[in-house]
Amino acid sequence: MKRYLVSLFVVLVLFVGVWAQSTIVVGTTDKIRTLDPALCYDYFSSNILQNVLAGPVDYKVNSTEIVPNLFESWEVSEDGLEYLFHVKKGVVFEDGTPIDASVFKFSFDRVIKLGGDPAFLLSDIVESTEVVDDYTFKVTLQYPFSAFVSVLGYTVGWPVNPKVFPADRFYDGAPSASGPYKVTEWIRDVRITLQANDKYFGKKPKTDRIIILFYENAATLRLALETGEIDIAYRHLDPRDIQDLKSSKSVQVIQGESPQIRYLVFNTQKEPFDNPLVRQAISLAVERDVIVEEVFLNMASPLYSLVPMGMWSHEDVFQEGDLEAAKQLLYQAGYDEKNKLVIDLWYSPTHYGTTEADVAQVLMESLEKTGIIDINLEYAEWATYVDYFLNGVMGMFLLGWYPDYIDPDDYLWPFLSESGGRSLGSFYVNPVTESLMRAARVATDQEVRSQLYKLVQQDLAFNAPYVSLWQGVETVAAQNNIKGILLEPSQVFRYYLLYKE
Repeated sequence: MKRYLVSLFVVLVLFVGVWAQSTIVVGTTDKIRTLDPALCYDYFSSNILQNVLAGPVDYKVNSTEIVPNLFESWEVSEDGLEYLFHVKKGVVFEDGTPIDASVFKFSFDRVIKLGGDPAFLLSDIVESTEVVDDYTFKVTLQYPFSAFVSVLGYTVGWPVNPKVFPADRFYDGAPSASGPYKVTEWIRDVRITLQANDKYFGKKPKTDRIIILFYENAATLRLALETGEIDIAYRHLDPRDIQDLKSSKSVQVIQGESPQIRYLVFNTQKEPFDNPLVRQAISLAVERDVIVEEVFLNMASPLYSLVPMGMWSHEDVFQEGDLEAAKQLLYQAGYDEKNKLVIDLWYSPTHYGTTEADVAQVLMESLEKTGIIDINLEYAEWATYVDYFLNGVMGMFLLGWYPDYIDPDDYLWPFLSESGGRSLGSFYVNPVTESLMRAARVATDQEVRSQLYKLVQQDLAFNAPYVSLWQGVETVAAQNNIKGILLEPSQVFRYYLLYKE
């Protein structure tokens, strides 16, 4: 009897312990592609890493200001080529492995060696890395780059555990945590569970456990919110659902300005998109206003550059729709009403939300108004889609961009440099444009950089390897008792600040 009572007591203690944990359930239609910083280059995967790993620098909460994190301080040589970073002492991964200068060298070198999607952010600028002592890490650049520290705010420069991540290949599992949360369960496309990391050096998360559930579409995501299955719906509710939920008494809808952009990509090495006249004609035939009004119910804004509105150096460089001008360019390119331009338009049906099919339909209708273009709509799920554009399968396709770092460089270099063009499937090469961007990277005066970036944007519109479409609005819907939701200009969604009232 005594043994029975002891066993019952243990079970009750365990039960109460689990029950006492604070938990918030988040729903999304997005997907995790990878949690390896050397390969990760999509928003949702990156955002999970931002809650599980600690970076060398961070963004001040609700700001675009870069602040020290694992790098407590740093010095830069007079010529701007050498950075000496001082690593915070006493920080460990969840298994107790110390994070020191050798870990940073391993992580930087691994990214560059493996050459994954985001590797060019380091490989294009880093000449060498060096362990000066246990807690001093030296990086030498190929040329001065005024926004280099800002780049380290993105996960490509964040340290990984050498005991977990192999040096010679990508890692397909969950990372060893150094941030506020650790991953305790990950069933792909079903759920991922984040538990407070007791080895984290910073403040304890306001909620012990975050469970993220993955939904097939916006309709099931909305239903999960309305039935109380989830506490937060984050990426992507349908705009019409958002409008309806705004009148709900039990749900709060939070919206904020965002530097997220959407655009068309052309594979400039693939016929007929290797012809600038074809790309320019398509840029003149798209109807941004129709997309914004009909698909997004004005919860977005037409965008006429890749640099988002509100960011210094932004300039409207693409023309508004002009059907007659588009037709004239198509005639020059050798197409007419009897010899039509027949092309595929690709989209991913769920990664950007259920509105993506509607966007593709509107684009098709706009381009076919020329009477010269015929569109075949094609789609692929995200993993296949990424494989297709990286390997040059698709000629014209839709993509979106969230910033890696808050600087105009991040909206131009990853698109228009040769290495960046490869990572986005445009395969665009323009030495003149690249030299202008490099000059802007070296310059330290913002006005000088701004003028150079305006020249780059003008070249973007002239050659049109991409066509900007719209700038989005960030939206989260949540139960009324959920607090701590911040839609930050850095686009970092901090799960560790969420809590229930």
